This record gives sequence, structure tokens and C-alpha cells, in this order.
Amino acid sequence: MSWRSLRPVPRPRARARGFTLMELMLVIALLAVVTGMATLSMRDGNASRLEEEGERLSALLEGGRAKSRAMGVAVRWVPASGVDPAATKGERRDFTFVGLPPSISMPSRFLDDRVRAEVIGAPFLVLGPEPVIGAQRLLLRIEDRTLVLATDGLGPFVQVDDGSSGNPP
Repeated sequence: MSWRSLRPVPRPRARARGFTLMELMLVIALLAVVTGMATLSMRDGNASRLEEEGERLSALLEGGRAKSRAMGVAVRWVPASGVDPAATKGERRDFTFVGLPPSISMPSRFLDDRVRAEVIGAPFLVLGPEPVIGAQRLLLRIEDRTLVLATDGLGPFVQVDDGSSGNPP
């Protein structure tokens, strides 16, 4: 026998306890993804609802502009609140498209009863019949949240952030 064969057999090293750097990085990345998803799901409901109302109203205003041009009649969008005596059975109207013939039915209510509208600098919006209308702005409000819809007279009504909306950051 040689002296090499008498050497003690090396024991397997005891596994180090704890986490590797890669495991820690993976856990932190997973926590970041979960936190991001939770933050998005906890978005302010009033802000979401107001954006939805803004998109819908923008589409309605563009529909009113198109009908006004196609028919060659002057059409205005007038915000209102409360019970409209001209409405049938005293139903509530939040806004009215004035100038369209009675055969054309347009919505007159917001989807959320808390929404209030105000035309900035005028009592109503002019939608046509001219293809180019003046620049106009409209303020939508739900409680402490506001949203501004605007047109430059050529383009459609779009949501704008003018910095004066008073929305919390």
C-alpha cells in the first residue's frame, strides 16, 4: 500500500446556509412586479370613471358635429342639470343636443349621475354646420376630480391636461 491510499477520504463540504445573490434578486424582482400590479389595480375609481365619461362625450360630440355638417343645420351642445321641463315625464337630462331634428335621437345623460359639465367661457358648445368651428373647452367634474375636453376647431374633442384641473398628483 502506498501512502496515497492511506490518505483520508475527503468529506463532502457542508452546504452553506442562506440565500444566493441570484435567489435574492429573483425575490426582489417578483415583489416589484406584484407591487406594480397592486398599484395599478388600486387606481382611483373617480379618475377612471371620469376618463371613461370623457371618451364617451368626445365621441358623442364628434357624432353631433358630423350630423350637423351632413344635414347642414346649426347644432349646439348645452350642459344642463336637474329635471328638464321639456323632457318627457320630467326625466333628468345632463346635456342636450339643440338643433337636431326630433327624428335623431342622441343621449342626454352621463353614465355616472355624479358627473357635472361646464363649458369654459361660453354657455354652450357650437358643433356646426361649418367644418371649422372655433376653439372650445369643456370641463367635466366628479367630486374632486376634473377633466378638460378641448378642440382647436379643426380636430376632434380630446382630453387635455392644462395644469389647472386641480387633480391631486
